[in-house]
Amino acid sequence: MHEAVVSLIGRDRPVELPVWRSFWDRLHAGDLLRGEAAALLASLSTQMPDRITLHGLLESLDERRPPRPAGAFAGAVNIVGTGGGPATFNISTAAAFVAAAMGVPVVKTGSRAHTSRFGSLDLLARLGITPTTSYAHTQDVLERCGIAFAGFFVYPQEVTLLARAVVPLDLRRLGSFVNTLGPFLADIPVSAQVTGVSRPRHLEGLRHAAEHVSRTTGRSVWLAANDAGADELLGFTTNRVRAYTDGTDHEFVLTPGTLGLGTGHLADLAVPEGGVDRGAELFLDVLAGRCGPTVRETVCLNAAALAVAGRLTGDWHQALAAAHTVLQDGSALSRLERLRSLDAAHA
Repeated sequence: MHEAVVSLIGRDRPVELPVWRSFWDRLHAGDLLRGEAAALLASLSTQMPDRITLHGLLESLDERRPPRPAGAFAGAVNIVGTGGGPATFNISTAAAFVAAAMGVPVVKTGSRAHTSRFGSLDLLARLGITPTTSYAHTQDVLERCGIAFAGFFVYPQEVTLLARAVVPLDLRRLGSFVNTLGPFLADIPVSAQVTGVSRPRHLEGLRHAAEHVSRTTGRSVWLAANDAGADELLGFTTNRVRAYTDGTDHEFVLTPGTLGLGTGHLADLAVPEGGVDRGAELFLDVLAGRCGPTVRETVCLNAAALAVAGRLTGDWHQALAAAHTVLQDGSALSRLERLRSLDAAHA
C-alpha cells in the first residue's frame, strides 16, 4: 500500500511533499493498487490532516498545474463556502452579483450539489449562465460584465483522476474532504477570497490551508464562522473572521448590532421546496429586492465583506449601504441579466 495511504490511516506521521509527489505520479500512471484511491479519500474525509500534510498536499498540486496568465483578475474577489451546515439558499452567489453591481470585480468558484439540494453551478445552469472554460474566457467575461463564474478548469486534474479511480463509488460522498478543501484547490488568481466554514472541527485544518494559499499566492483569505454553523456570514448572529493578509493573520468579529443589522432566523434563509426551479425564482426575487429583511441583510453583509476584503472600501457601514442600494435600484438583477445576455449571444 502506498506510503501516503498508510500514513493517513495510521495518523502516526505526516505525509510530506515527496510522498505526495509519488502518489500523484502513480495515480497518473494508473499504477495505484485497487482501493488505494478510495482509502486515501476516506481517510482524508474522516479527519482533517495536520499542517505538514495539508501544506504538502497543496504544494504538490500547485507544482503540477499548467501555467496561467500573469496578473489575471487583479483586484477581483471570490466568495465560496466549504459546504455543509444548514440548507440555505444560494447566499454567496447572490452576494457575488450584489458586490459586482457595487463595482467589486468578482470571479466566483463553486460546485454542484454536495450536501444541499442544489449548488451554485446547478442554479447557474437553471438561470442560463455557463461557467467559463479557460482563464482567457474568464478574463473576457469579467471585463464585459464585472463578474464571472469559473468552471472546473481551475481545479487540479488529480481530482478528476481520483473520481475515476473510485468508480462506482460516489466522490461526493466518499471524498467530502475534496468539497471542504475545494475553496483552496481552485487556482483562481484573485486578490481576495471570503470563505465560510460550516463545521468547527474543520477550522484548524482550513486555517493551515488559508495560510498556505495566502503565503504562496499573495491572496488575502478570510475564514468566517458562526455559531449557527452556516458557511456564509449571517446578518443576525455574531460572525468570527480570521484574515490572512500580507503574510500576517488577525481575527475580528462582525456583530449585527454594531453594523445596524436586525434579528432573524435560519428558517428565513432556507432552501425553498420545489427544487432548482423554485430556487431560481427565489434567487431572482432576491436580486430584485423582493425579499424579507433577514435575506436582504445577510446578502448585503456578504457583499459588503467582498468590498472590504477587496479593499474597495474599509468602511463597513458604507459598504452595507451600497449593497442595499444596488438591491433596491435593480442594479444587482441587471448585472445578472447582462451576464445571461452575454451567454445567450455566444450560444
